[in-house]
Amino acid sequence: MIPKTDRPTAREDARVGLAGPIWGLGASVAALAAFWATGYPLLAAVGAVGAWINLFNLVPFWQLDGGRGFRSLSRSQRWIALAVIAVTWAVTREGLLVLLLLAAGFKCFSRNAPESGDTRGLLTYAGLVGSLALLSTVPVPT
Repeated sequence: MIPKTDRPTAREDARVGLAGPIWGLGASVAALAAFWATGYPLLAAVGAVGAWINLFNLVPFWQLDGGRGFRSLSRSQRWIALAVIAVTWAVTREGLLVLLLLAAGFKCFSRNAPESGDTRGLLTYAGLVGSLALLSTVPVPT
């Protein structure tokens, strides 16, 4: 059993959790860049689907990376994240963002939000939501 003092803080856990989607964003960008350079449609599909999978991973629920990121946010920061998701949905109309909206809205009313939130975690989460949602809507030629 790990002693309580050796467990990561909510901020540390958020950094580790959001690292996966950051790398996933990089992989999606690389696949889409390769598509734009070569015109090979499979690369566009890999980039868009990879972005969609990483966007799903940002659902702020249980052990998903979005849940880990949300645990470090204060109540007001959670509302900001909810607004970012809503604006991103209004711009992209990516249906998966509705699931993120529902889960984030539920988390906004949670009583276990820390008093002082993690600004870096909020900016990372918001940037990932916007970027991955935009990349997931890239049209894939058939």
